[in-house]
Amino acid sequence: MGPGKPRYAAIVDALAGDIDAGRLKPGEQLPTHRELADRLDVSVGTITRAYAAAERRGLVRGEIGRGTFVAGAATGQYRGAELGARTPGVIDLAVTHPLYSQGPDLSSVLRDLSRTPQLNELLHYQPNQGLWRHREAGAVWMSRFGLETTADNVLICAGTQHALTVTLTSVVGRGGSLFVEELTYPGIKALANLLEIKLVPLPVDEEGLIPDAFESACRQRRAKALFTIPTIHNPLTFTMPETRRREVASIAARYDVPIVEDAIHHLLADDPPPPLSAFEPQISYCIAAMSKVVAGGLRVAYLVAPREAVDQLTQAIWATNWVTAPLCGEIAARWIEDGTAENTIQRKRSEAAARVVIAREVLSCRDLYADDHGLHAWLELPQPWESAAGFAAEARRRGVAVAPADVFAVGGKIPNAVRLSLSAPFDRDVVTQALRKIARLLDDAPCCGPPIV
Repeated sequence: MGPGKPRYAAIVDALAGDIDAGRLKPGEQLPTHRELADRLDVSVGTITRAYAAAERRGLVRGEIGRGTFVAGAATGQYRGAELGARTPGVIDLAVTHPLYSQGPDLSSVLRDLSRTPQLNELLHYQPNQGLWRHREAGAVWMSRFGLETTADNVLICAGTQHALTVTLTSVVGRGGSLFVEELTYPGIKALANLLEIKLVPLPVDEEGLIPDAFESACRQRRAKALFTIPTIHNPLTFTMPETRRREVASIAARYDVPIVEDAIHHLLADDPPPPLSAFEPQISYCIAAMSKVVAGGLRVAYLVAPREAVDQLTQAIWATNWVTAPLCGEIAARWIEDGTAENTIQRKRSEAAARVVIAREVLSCRDLYADDHGLHAWLELPQPWESAAGFAAEARRRGVAVAPADVFAVGGKIPNAVRLSLSAPFDRDVVTQALRKIARLLDDAPCCGPPIV
């Protein structure tokens, strides 16, 4: 214990070290407050304070009536404000960035904007759902996805996370329940925690959500809506075929379960089927952000919703953001109209494909899954590696950050796998360097002693 350091803080540091080293595994139950207090010869109050501090750091989670459980690797996974964090000397393969090297030229559109009459109107308050012109551009953009709609059904949101906040607030509500794939986008987990929404995991296979399991859960009325990522799934990389999309959408319509669809990677895939929303638009909410495929910092997402839901969604936008910055909406609209968005997508598809090839070459003979144009890959770990969190912690110590499976897991058994973001490094040489470190680590046996606690 360092000089002047409280005992509870030293216990939290010891927990973090054990989790990082893989001595404590995700989902593992920790001793009760009394048991650990007796073992360490401290007061129960000290343990209570330590567990509370550990939970705030995302190391553990408390479940009423059950106890305290390990949440994940202390440094191997990303959480909340740590998403954009950078660690000197560590190559980031944990967070999926939008291939900045292939991004559009902002200076060009800003020059054009500077010559626009009434430019300052873009700094005025505008309608909560977005300017009509921007909503029209959104409708054009959504046709690129195979989803025909009109500006009446389009709302402008400040990125996917804002669109999800607006939609779940309106469709599910605080304290409601939401179906998700058993491994899902971490942002939906964070949002569910904020809104006190219970996530109900559904099993998947290599083609995505299993229809029979979904129908069984619908029959039991276990949740109010379904959240899904059917194209280049995050993290599992599969793309759901059209026949299954039709089946899932039909089940949702039969049981009146709204579909909340994140189409974030749709335009990167080779000839993907239409969104699920195209098959049952009267119950569907499709979110298509510009972030991964065009520019992450633009913070524009198009939310296509049933006409009768638009007023309520507009109220939710007013309550959470008032209005998405009209300047951003104008830039997005111009890039859609002049072809910049489409050209950017094609460059990013090409760059992503090259990085996937590198990953398959460096990690050959491994259980690696990736879409040909995807921004991430899913790596199943071989024996003797038994802990994805432990693997992630060791990878970070060797200079590479990866995202272990517990970041994405919703209940149940956590797979022994990690997600590798191939898009975060600025150039391919750094991607290759990081993947070679991962390959060497895969061949090394983990070495862990007994946990401190």
